[in-house]
Amino acid sequence: MDRRKFLGGASATALALGHAPLSALAQSAPAARQRPLLLNRIGPSASRLFIANADGTNERKLVDSGTLDYNASFSPDGQWIVFTSERDGLGNSNLYRCRTDGSAVERLTDGPAVEDAAVFSPDGRKLAFVSTRDTLLANIWVMDLQSRELQNLTAALPAKADSPNGFFRPSWSPDGQWLAFSSDRHTDWKGHHKGAGWEHTQELSIYVIRADGTGLRKVSSRKDYCQGSPKWSADGKRIVFYETLAEYTYWVLRPDLLLKIDAQIVSVDVASGARTEHTSGPGFKISPQYLGNDEIVYRRKGGPEDGLYSTQAGKAPIKLAGLRTPTWSPDGKQVVYEKFTWRGWQQNQALYSWDATREYRYTDVWPAFSKDGWMVLTAKGEDGSVDVMKADGSERRRVYDVTKQSGLDPTLVKRGLAGAFFPVWSPDGEWIVFGVGQWFTQRGKGRAKLMRVKRDGSGLEQLTDDSIFNAGFPSYSADGREVVFRIANEDANSASLGGLAVLDLATRKVRRITSGYDNMPMWSPDGSRIMFNRGVRLPGSIWSNFDLYTVKPDGSDLQRLTSHPASDGHAVWTSDGKQILYNSGQAGYRDEACHYDQTFQPYGQLFVMNADGSGKRQITDNIWEDSTPQYVPPGAR
Repeated sequence: MDRRKFLGGASATALALGHAPLSALAQSAPAARQRPLLLNRIGPSASRLFIANADGTNERKLVDSGTLDYNASFSPDGQWIVFTSERDGLGNSNLYRCRTDGSAVERLTDGPAVEDAAVFSPDGRKLAFVSTRDTLLANIWVMDLQSRELQNLTAALPAKADSPNGFFRPSWSPDGQWLAFSSDRHTDWKGHHKGAGWEHTQELSIYVIRADGTGLRKVSSRKDYCQGSPKWSADGKRIVFYETLAEYTYWVLRPDLLLKIDAQIVSVDVASGARTEHTSGPGFKISPQYLGNDEIVYRRKGGPEDGLYSTQAGKAPIKLAGLRTPTWSPDGKQVVYEKFTWRGWQQNQALYSWDATREYRYTDVWPAFSKDGWMVLTAKGEDGSVDVMKADGSERRRVYDVTKQSGLDPTLVKRGLAGAFFPVWSPDGEWIVFGVGQWFTQRGKGRAKLMRVKRDGSGLEQLTDDSIFNAGFPSYSADGREVVFRIANEDANSASLGGLAVLDLATRKVRRITSGYDNMPMWSPDGSRIMFNRGVRLPGSIWSNFDLYTVKPDGSDLQRLTSHPASDGHAVWTSDGKQILYNSGQAGYRDEACHYDQTFQPYGQLFVMNADGSGKRQITDNIWEDSTPQYVPPGAR
C-alpha cells in the first residue's frame, strides 16, 4: 500500500480547516521529482522500549528499531505489547505489537497519518488509539484486530469553530463497553504567561464514550486546569487521571521551569462525579494507573525525585533512570516504558516525506540560500553560531563563532536564549547579515545588534548600535541597499516589540515601517513586499495569537495572510516568490502536552500557501514540532 495515499479523499473536517488532507496533496502533485524540503524538528533523536519487574529489577531492552519507539501498553492477558514506532520514516508514527520478550514484531497500521497511544480492549480483539487520518486532527479510533476494520469515534462530535478539538490517551472500561479519554474540545487557544506567549497552553477534560461512538459524557472538568491520561479501576467504578494548571502545560516542557510546578493524582466516581485527590504537595505527577481497585501507581516527572510511586503506604519509589510514559501489566508485576536519547540530529538526515515527489530532510534552524546555491544557517544545535555549507551539508565552515566572538552569556547560549540568529544572504551572495544578542524571553532584558560578515568569514561589521535596544531577525532588500529588521523594547513586560524598521546600509539611517508586536520580517525576492509575523491581541490577554502579514517597504498596504486563532510563524518565501512556507498550530496537539520533554511547541506542523494567502495546505503530520522550513532552490547541489 502507498502510505502517502492511505488517507483517501478530502473530508469535510479537513476542508473546514482550510486545507486538503496530505493524501490529496500527494495525489495531485506532478510526477517529476521536486527539490527537497528542509525543516527543523524538535524532538528526541532516538527512543528505546524497556521492560522491567514492577520493583525495578531485571530491566531489559524490549524493542530498539534504531529510530523512535514509544507509548507502549500491555494486552489484557499480558502476552503482547502494542507500541508506536517511527521505523517507517522519522516523523511517521505507526502502530506495532510484539511479545513481551520483544519477539514477533508485527505492523498494525501503515499510513502517513499520526497513529499513537494504542490500548487493547479487555477481550484483546480490538485496539483504541489516536489517529489524525482523514481529518488531520487527533481523534479516537477503534480497530478490529482480526478484520482490520476501523471506526472513528470522535470526528463527528460537535466542535467549536476555530478552537482546539483533539482527543487523546484512550482507555477501555473493564467491561469493554466504554472508552475514557482526555480532550481539549470547546476550549480556547490561549498563550502562556497570561496570554503573552507564542506557545499555547492545553486545557483538558475527561470524557467517556460508548465503544460504538454514542453516549459522549464529560465526567470531570475544572476551569483553567488540565486533566489527562485517564485509566479505569478494576471494577469500572472510578477513573483516575493527573491534574495540573493549564498554565503548567507549557512550564512542564521546560527543564528550567519543571521543578517549580506540581500536578496531583485525582480520581472520580464515574456515576456521580465525586472526586478524590490521592496525592498532595510538590512534584509533577503523571501517568497514573490502578492496580486493582485501591492502589494507584504513577510517575513523578523531573529532577532527583523522578521515579515510580504508589499510593499504597510503605512502598518506596522505584528509580529507573530516564524512563517515560510507564504502563503496568494487568497483574501489576511488570512495567513497560521508553527512554529518549537527545544526541542531536545530523544535517540533511532523511525524514519521512508526506509528498511522493519530494524528499524531506532535517536542518538546523533558519536555513537560507545564496544565488549560487550555498546555504547559511544558525547552528543552534551547537552554540548558536553561523555556518555556511553546500546544500548537501558538505564543505561546512563557520563564519561567525558565538563562543569566541560574541561575548554572550554561555548559560543563555546553552539554553538557546542567546546567539547569532536568523542569518540571510545579500542578493549578490557576498554578505551574510544576522542578529547577535539575547532572544525570545530575554528580548526585553538584554541587548541585540545587527551584524554582517563576508561569506569567507572576513569583514565582520556591526550595523546597529546601542541606540536600538534589541535589533534582530534581519533580511536584505532585493537590491541589497537596505535591511529590514525587528526592534524590541527595553521592557520585559512590554506589550509591543517596537515594530519593524529598515536600515539604509549606506547612510545607516533607520526608518520605522510598523509599530505592532511584529517579528521575523522577510523581504520578498522581487523586493515589492515584506512578510512578517504579528502578535494579535485577543480578549483577556496581552498577545495570544500570531498571524502572518505583508506590507510594502514604505509601510503602506498592510495585508493579513492568516487569521486562525492558533499561531502562525517561521515563514519564508519560496525562491520564486510565489509561495510561502510556514509553521502553524492550527491542526492542534497530537498528544497531551504534559508528556513532552525539552521542547516548546509540540503541536506545530508545516504549511504552504500562495503569496496572497490563498491555497493553504498542510505538508507535515507528526507528533513533533516542525519549523523553519526551506525548499532547496534550483541550482543548489
